[in-house]
Amino acid sequence: MVEDLVSRKWLAHIVSAEETSTQIEVVFTDALEAEGLIDQVTAIQDGLARIDVDDEARPVLLAVSDNGPQMTSGSTREFMALCAVAQHFGRPGTPTDQAWIESFFGHLKVEHPHLLAIADPAVLRAELEVRREHYNAVRLHQGIGYVCPNDEHEGRGKAIRKARQAGLEQARLRRLAWHRQHRQDDPVTGPDDVG
Repeated sequence: MVEDLVSRKWLAHIVSAEETSTQIEVVFTDALEAEGLIDQVTAIQDGLARIDVDDEARPVLLAVSDNGPQMTSGSTREFMALCAVAQHFGRPGTPTDQAWIESFFGHLKVEHPHLLAIADPAVLRAELEVRREHYNAVRLHQGIGYVCPNDEHEGRGKAIRKARQAGLEQARLRRLAWHRQHRQDDPVTGPDDVG
């Protein structure tokens, strides 16, 4: 079982045979640390932040998920409230409410079916790390103009798409020039041509 918090990058993940509120707390704590939000959460928990006034810094994160029991449990709700993480649940039976993660898991399962057969958690963790790096740094994504997410998030996506367009235009012009240069004005007729 893999629980992921996915944003612009794979922030945190846990490989576990269980799906409980404990795993949710672990992965969200890791994600808050990875994003540098843990101090803000700690200040809220320690009572240093006023909760009786509106604050642009709250919620510190929005958790969008399905209605699985590990996400809807009272323990998870309490943990999320203590961390100032807002929760949004997709509509039951409507996978398009979480289209990005459904798409990600679909690609992962289709492109790497061997992952489903891995039983050793350490091997699965290592293989998922390889897949994460490939997904973010190598694999071209249609939805962002056939660049990889790292290129898009680091501001290179626009330049890559522009260079690709320029290359395609140059190839088109070379192709037209070659055909014009090698054009035959009089078609060659063969013995089978009836004319």
